[in-house]
This record gives sequence, structure tokens and C-alpha cells, in this order.
Amino acid sequence: MQQSPDLAVVRYGEAGIKSDKVRGQMLDRLAENVRAILDDRGLLGSVERHWSRLLIRPPEAAAGEFDADAAARAAADAFGVVSTRPAISTAATAEALAEAAVALAADHPDGATFAVRANRAGTPETHPFTSQEVASEVGAAIADATGADVDLDDPDRAYRLDVREDEAFVSAAEYDGPGGLPVGTQGTTVALFSGGIDSPVAAWELFKRGLEVVPVYLDLGDYGGPDHLARATETAGTVARSAPHVDARLRVVPAGELVDDLVAATGPTRMLSLRRAMLRVAEAVAADVGAHSIATGESIGQKSSQTGPNVRVTDAAATLPVHRPLLTRDKPEIVAQAREIGTFVDATVNVGCERVAPDYPETNATIEGVEAAEPDDLLDRAAALADERYVVEDR
Repeated sequence: MQQSPDLAVVRYGEAGIKSDKVRGQMLDRLAENVRAILDDRGLLGSVERHWSRLLIRPPEAAAGEFDADAAARAAADAFGVVSTRPAISTAATAEALAEAAVALAADHPDGATFAVRANRAGTPETHPFTSQEVASEVGAAIADATGADVDLDDPDRAYRLDVREDEAFVSAAEYDGPGGLPVGTQGTTVALFSGGIDSPVAAWELFKRGLEVVPVYLDLGDYGGPDHLARATETAGTVARSAPHVDARLRVVPAGELVDDLVAATGPTRMLSLRRAMLRVAEAVAADVGAHSIATGESIGQKSSQTGPNVRVTDAAATLPVHRPLLTRDKPEIVAQAREIGTFVDATVNVGCERVAPDYPETNATIEGVEAAEPDDLLDRAAALADERYVVEDR
């Protein structure tokens, strides 16, 4: 029997509550997405779709090069995955489970407590033990082998037994996944992407809900600059790393002249007109890429342009649905998530684009007032800019 993990077990969450047909479709997509991550990171592994799990096994041609732990860590990045475990595959008998668990306990830390968690699928005819009974038997074997104490409430290490009809998996490590739905099951959205704190987190949340995200960055000319573009490029790449099968390269729209004219022509409502122009650019890109919606990283009340009345004014420029996954989030929550997903450091590069904002911005605008203040051709010019976009190629 293998004395070290020889496969990775991938658990999913929300897809499991769907109808049989939808569940099957989502699991097919999840398996494809996990394969894409393994390929993107140069990892070997054959992904099998089962009704309750995905399994990553070594390919027959290169079994000796398979790294179950690396495969489990990589698969844990896939949206739709709840957790992954590098595991030993074994016969579904109490004796084989105990032997595998003791093998994994060879490196059990001195003084560390443990618990055994068991999940048994089957009947008394196929498995003559309950989950509690096999957990107790395996726990006794681990205690005998290591001398460690049991702590069922808050163990230092948990050994997990996943007993299926004709096979079982034993693991001692677990990696949390993001949850959500598999990317590609909910269509495509175009996300306005500055690369600051908010927009990468919003894009990550959209990916988590199964959307393919096309990020669009508006180059503000003299009000932006190369540091601003570099920030957006880096954070877009970080967010898209967990969906390498999606063309989530940054689309850059040159908007310097439009911003110059807007600054010269408008006062307190300037940022609202700029947001309206951005939404119109995103809509034009959405029409080209087949997206059903557009999205932003706005949070209600966070900035002057994001007050309740002002959001109504900016949305009036759009005909597609505008998703705002961070709408009700507090800034400290968003910052914490940016740190967690790895975009915070790049997002905090100082870029100076705040110079577009007027000294005294309007916080309670009306549609009529904003439209009267902005150039008549603003939205048409914005839509036309989408044709001038270019893609930042992978480096």
C-alpha cells in the first residue's frame, strides 16, 4: 500500500445543491477548470469527475512524478472548490484505513493533539461499521503509534477518512478553496478595472460566482500614467491566476483626450460624468465580447461618486445590468480581502489619478443636472473609444 499521499480529493460546495442536470454540467466545467490550473502550473494529474468528489490521480505514463500535495494546493485555487486534501487511497476496510492513517501519522508533531473525522457512504452490507466506529478504531491505532492525545473539539491535527463504496481516502492535510461556482457557468461580464484596492476584489468576487471576467482599464492620459497601468496589469494578473482558461488579460482604452475635455468643461459633477463615460465604454466592449453585463468595484457611500443618488445618475448611462459585488462592503473588509487574495501591495502603488476629482464634488446629483453640465457628445465619444482598446499581453 502507498505510504504517502497518492491522489488529491477535491470537494465542491454550491454545485452540489443544483438539479442533477445542472450539477453534472457544473462538475464537468469544474473538472475542466482544475485541469487548466494544473496545466498552467506545470503539474501532472488526471482529473476524474465523480458525483460527490473530483479526484486527481497520477497519469499512468508518469505516475512517479505526481505530487499529490502540489496538486491539492493548486486545485484549492479553483473557484467552486470548497477544499482539497492530498490523500492515500486504500481499501474501504477498517484495517486498511488504520494502516494508512498510521502511515500519515509518522510525522505527527510531538505533543500535538489529534482527532479523526470519518465520513462513510454505503450500507451495513458494504461497510460493517459506522462512521463513529471506524473513527474510534483508527484513532486508537494513531494513539498507539504516536502516543498523542485525542482532542475532538480543537485538535492540532485532524485525520480524515472519506469512505466510498469501493475505495477510501485518508488524509492529514486540508487546503481551503474559495467556494462559489465554477468559472464559466454564468456567462461573461466586463469589469471596470483601475487596479486599486476595490476593483481587483470585485473581479475576484465575480469570478467566484462563476462569471468569466473581462477587465477594462481606462488610460486617463496625464491624469493616470505608467505606474497606474502597471498597477492594474499586476493586480489583474493576480486575480486571473485561478482561472487560466479565461482570456482575462487587461484591455486598455486610451481616454486621455476625453478626460482633458471633461476636466475643462465640468465642475462639481465631473466624476459622475467620468463614471458615466466609463460605463458606456464597458458596454461597448461588452457588445464585442458577448458579455451580458458590466461591473464595478463601487461600494455605496465610499466616495462622493458612490452615494445613493449619484449611483442612480451614473447607472442612467448604461443599458446593461451593472453588477457591484462590493456594494454593501465596508472598506476595512475590502482591504482585508485584498490582502488575502494577494492584490493589496500592488493595489496601493501611488498613482496620482485623484487629480481628476473636483475640489467640491456633488454628492446629491440629479440626472438632469449632470446631463446639462457634461458635453453633449460625451457618451458617444466614450463608446467609440472602445474600438481603440488594446490588450496587455502576458509577460
